[in-house]
Amino acid sequence: MREVKISYRSREFSVKGQEKPWSGISIFVILFFSFLLLMTFWGCMPEKVIEKRIVQLDQDKIKSVLKQIDLSKQGLSSWQELRKPLERSLAYVSAQPSEEIAIKSYGLELEWKYLEDTLNTLLDLLPLLDTNQDLLIDHFQWYKIRSKILFTGYFEPQIEASLSPRPGYPYPIYGLPSNLKVADLGQFHPRWQGQSLVYRIKNGTIHPYYERKSIEKNGSLKGKSETIAWAKDAVDLFFLQIQGSGILQLPDGRTKHIGYAGKNGRKYVSLGRVLSDKGYLELESVSMQSIKEYLGQNQDLLPEILYTNPSYVFFRLRTDGPYGAMGKKIKPLFSLASDPSLLALGSLLVYSVNLPASKTRGTLPLVGLGLVQDVGGAVKGHHLDLFCGTGDKARYTAGHLKDRGYAYILVARDQQL
Repeated sequence: MREVKISYRSREFSVKGQEKPWSGISIFVILFFSFLLLMTFWGCMPEKVIEKRIVQLDQDKIKSVLKQIDLSKQGLSSWQELRKPLERSLAYVSAQPSEEIAIKSYGLELEWKYLEDTLNTLLDLLPLLDTNQDLLIDHFQWYKIRSKILFTGYFEPQIEASLSPRPGYPYPIYGLPSNLKVADLGQFHPRWQGQSLVYRIKNGTIHPYYERKSIEKNGSLKGKSETIAWAKDAVDLFFLQIQGSGILQLPDGRTKHIGYAGKNGRKYVSLGRVLSDKGYLELESVSMQSIKEYLGQNQDLLPEILYTNPSYVFFRLRTDGPYGAMGKKIKPLFSLASDPSLLALGSLLVYSVNLPASKTRGTLPLVGLGLVQDVGGAVKGHHLDLFCGTGDKARYTAGHLKDRGYAYILVARDQQL
């Protein structure tokens, strides 16, 4: 194993790759320098391959991506409008143990202090970027994840609910149970970095926490969790759990924000996949809207279908929102949810994806800046979930976004490099 040290801000981080055995060294040297001569003649150089799934971009490639960034497509008129979201991420990142590993994926290994440096660097540059985006070349190293990433979307739903028991509102929305325990497995071994164990203790023994069927059918949470509200529709409540936060529309016309408090640690199972496997919907036609429409027309199937997803989410009432896993507010088309074992909360990205266009039924290309500020039960592995906002347009975008795109990890570097 070969380790390359790259320094910036008077520090170093390592990028690891496999060493290859050499034979015929003199022939190799001749061929290698001949190749460089040809590449120079052609006016281009190969990308630096850090590991087979990630490359460090050269200046020309970065400029090509930068030309495609249009902040107006993210609802922004100035780079300085990103100050608050960046400060929220910085508050989270700076509270983490600076020497511990935050990112260890694709051959890239970064400690929390490097993410902190990255966010601070961008904050310092914000006043200058409206007139000189090329500063993002001078002050950051760009790493392209070579294989395409699955992009999906989520939004802040609005559902009818009551804060007290009321006829026509039969479905309880639970707060975090008193007997739900969470262990950070990364504290026990580095290979479990970013993973957690959710459990309960019964007779002195650890058990998995109750699954959805046990909670909804058997009343397993009785005496263990406060009911913070009651929903009018079971499918709306299900999708509220998938989104992780939302707005309650109360009977008197008022609204109340509701946010993520925790989950039961069970595996997430896609209802769309279940409905397709059972022959109820064509896989190509599956979307949030088609699932809701089908289940609304087939109420007798609700328990059978909903119980196939054992994952369950708990909530807390909030005065505003929405909030992500950092405990900080998130921003539409800027905040992303990721698997923590892939990219840590606070990671700075540039991403490229085609968004669904509700009016034309086509797509709109978007290349924009992003921050990993959330996680999700369905967001595992090579997958990013884009927060699309609130309202009908956001619902449509989130419900139909399922596309492959690209992500570029940005890391601050010393300007002299």
